Amino acid sequence: MSTSELGYIKNCQKGDLSQFAYIYDLYIKKIYNYIYYRTQHKETAEDLTANCFTRALENITKYNPEKGSFSSWLYKIAKNTIYDHYRKMKYVSNIDDIWDLSDKTDVEMDIDTKIQVEKVKKYLTKIKPEHREIIIMRLWDNLSYKEISEITGKAEGNCKVIFSRTIAEIRESNILVLLTLIIIPTIINQ
Repeated sequence: MSTSELGYIKNCQKGDLSQFAYIYDLYIKKIYNYIYYRTQHKETAEDLTANCFTRALENITKYNPEKGSFSSWLYKIAKNTIYDHYRKMKYVSNIDDIWDLSDKTDVEMDIDTKIQVEKVKKYLTKIKPEHREIIIMRLWDNLSYKEISEITGKAEGNCKVIFSRTIAEIRESNILVLLTLIIIPTIINQ
């Protein structure tokens, strides 16, 4: 965490909430992408992102830098915001499976790409939800193992092992090429 970031946070904690605008600017794109990937709906992602930052602002005094990085704290709020959203929805049966790519993606893909994406989606449903979440946080959200550890509550070494083993399984099934060539650019170009 940069000195200026910590300064903004401390100023907010002292009551100068105007400093939160700088924090917002630092994290808006990352948090929006994190939420969008898990909802695959632009308006929902926008609403949940706003909700996440509202919660962060309301609870800024509870953030303690000795307990972890600010980004991890913010990602936890985003994760809980997403979970709360899906808990309120009656037609969703398993919150852990709400990682899936939407069938109504905004990205125009040709037929071959759609077929490959379907193969990836089918394969990823076979991965344990907790492993899938670590893969997503590491590859798509570009989080460090330390941040993933803080968000999931798992040991950093355990996160590394889960990631490595899951990637090895993916490599064995030749899906890694599809993941890196199709899915990642799709998410990045949103």
